[in-house]
Amino acid sequence: METIFDRALIAAHRHRALANNDPKAAFLLDIAAEEMGERLSVVERTFETAVELHGATGAAARAALATGKIGTMIRVESEKAYAGPHQILIEAPLEDVPLEPQSANLILAPLSLHLTNDTPGVFIQIRRALKPDGLFLAAIPGAGTLQELRDVLLAAEVEMTGGASPRVIPFADVRDVGSLMQRAGFALPVIDAENYTVRYDSLFPLMRDLRAMGMSNPLAARARMPLTRAFFLRAAEIYAERYSDPDGRIRATFSIIYVSGWAAHESQQKPLKPGSAKARLADALKVDEHKLKQ
Repeated sequence: METIFDRALIAAHRHRALANNDPKAAFLLDIAAEEMGERLSVVERTFETAVELHGATGAAARAALATGKIGTMIRVESEKAYAGPHQILIEAPLEDVPLEPQSANLILAPLSLHLTNDTPGVFIQIRRALKPDGLFLAAIPGAGTLQELRDVLLAAEVEMTGGASPRVIPFADVRDVGSLMQRAGFALPVIDAENYTVRYDSLFPLMRDLRAMGMSNPLAARARMPLTRAFFLRAAEIYAERYSDPDGRIRATFSIIYVSGWAAHESQQKPLKPGSAKARLADALKVDEHKLKQ
């Protein structure tokens, strides 16, 4: 398995973010939690045992509990965190799903799966932990996230040093996530993406927010040489030149992929076998059918 992320560094970043507890920097988690709560609210069933995987602030757990559909909420975190009413806390590393097979009716994963080295393995662990007909809901930062920052840091480094090293982590696209769902054996998967544009006065408050979110560069192949203030000043100039609005504020894009899938159960709908249709598509569309010429 290729090691993309420095797990110890990710743990340190998340610890610092939790210790600082900056509510303004949790806006992405709040957005994802609200969306996941809304999607859960339209599912016509209750969930006796629900689990939130590495939600940091617990926003997704609270949004799920607010639907009135949850019995017990278990929160899995990499370190001790505050557990609110009707919550049970379990400590485990980011890539571990410390649940017995077929023990959960609902598993939520808000903005954490993009930091796993063995993402297919984590998806499989989640599916195995679900009871038959259990639901998996996730929010995953996707391709397009921080695309402006990636471009700017690359341009500044090439200009000032003649080379470049990875500064922004890679993000999966919708097709990649769909493939992961199928590979893990989820039934009835649904995947879509939403883009959010956040505006800042300059590069520097954006960088402060990323640090407060625990999203500083955790790549194992990152350059170890500290960047200079001159580098960041030049990067800020390029950012303003390429991605600023008429009022001078810069744009930062965050793309979130929302995922749902079910553990297989005999009651679920299944696709028809090829050739089993009892009506012709041409009849339904009220058009003439023409054979293709050989």
